[in-house]
Amino acid sequence: MEIVVNTRLLIKDKLDGIGWFTYETMKRITRAHPDDHFVFAFDRQPDPEMIFSDNITPLVLAPQARHPILFWVWFEFSIGKLLSDFKPDLFLSPDGYVPLRGSTNKLAVIHDLNFAHYPQDLPRSVRLYYNYFFPRFAQKATRIATVSDFSKKDIMHTYGIAEDKIDIVYNGVGLGYKPLDSVLISETRKKYTKSCPYFLFVGSLHPRKNIGRLMQAFSRFKEKSSSPIKLLIVGHRYWWTSELEETYITLPHKDEVIFTGRLQQEELYKVMASAFALTYLPYFEGFGIPLLEAMNCAVPVLCADTSSLPEVAAQAALLVDPFSVEAITDGMLKLSNDENFRNGLIEAGNKRKQDFSWDRTASLLWESMERAVAGGRKQ
Repeated sequence: MEIVVNTRLLIKDKLDGIGWFTYETMKRITRAHPDDHFVFAFDRQPDPEMIFSDNITPLVLAPQARHPILFWVWFEFSIGKLLSDFKPDLFLSPDGYVPLRGSTNKLAVIHDLNFAHYPQDLPRSVRLYYNYFFPRFAQKATRIATVSDFSKKDIMHTYGIAEDKIDIVYNGVGLGYKPLDSVLISETRKKYTKSCPYFLFVGSLHPRKNIGRLMQAFSRFKEKSSSPIKLLIVGHRYWWTSELEETYITLPHKDEVIFTGRLQQEELYKVMASAFALTYLPYFEGFGIPLLEAMNCAVPVLCADTSSLPEVAAQAALLVDPFSVEAITDGMLKLSNDENFRNGLIEAGNKRKQDFSWDRTASLLWESMERAVAGGRKQ
């Protein structure tokens, strides 16, 4: 087969959720199918590490698609022309964007519809683009893949998409996430929190990640506890808002909240495995990869009881209402005060993690790609 892949988010040292999905799946799929040819479409010069095998042809298409107007230009014109000229069997888009013109078979990976339910969390231009185009992307795609049963049902009900058009392709977890010995844990904690244990958040500092309530809950935890535990927040402040800034500035215990910014992957492995617990409280999430990362590191999980998170966590996390600062605080207190409970979560996480791997993700995505090609041939 001839397959064109939207790889604009394959940017070395800047991989976020969808970027990691693209990286981990395409690395495996391209190597597992040497007789198929893949065209990787970038919007900037790619790092050679992102060209995984000899059956990949990288192409750089202008302009760089980093703004809603440029999204439209890049997909409708640059990608549209490539598909018209190249006539591949399939266009795979791991971030869900597809050209609305042309007859090429298209597989759109739509991870979640957070923008449909919480449009106020996005800049006006972005939310207008998403909520205008994504219903059209979903209709235009030959098939859709998504990362949880929750997201599948949400796409079906929100956009009126038939159930048999959507495949579930669960996320995986990187092999670098694993338990550390006590020496490395001690060294990591010394580096970031002056040797104190810490609750950890990892992710983009986006409003839907609920950082404001997490900080407020942590401050209440400090008021109710003599624990030395700190709060370590890892992620880029791209989405940092004035409301979040105000919450932080007025926080009674803000000196015990530490921001690291984005960390390199090897450092992130150590930070995750050295955490006292992962505190992951988004009020809307399509999957929640940090849950699996923590489970693989033998770190207990406190997470929201909304959207896809209960599906992913199963019985291996303490679930709380993310809209209740008091409930989050109570969860932190339970984890800090009840060692047997913490150990039970770690044991449950050790079992749950076995249900997910990037090998499985790549296999499921390939099956969805084959269905998209076969479905297009039947039309």
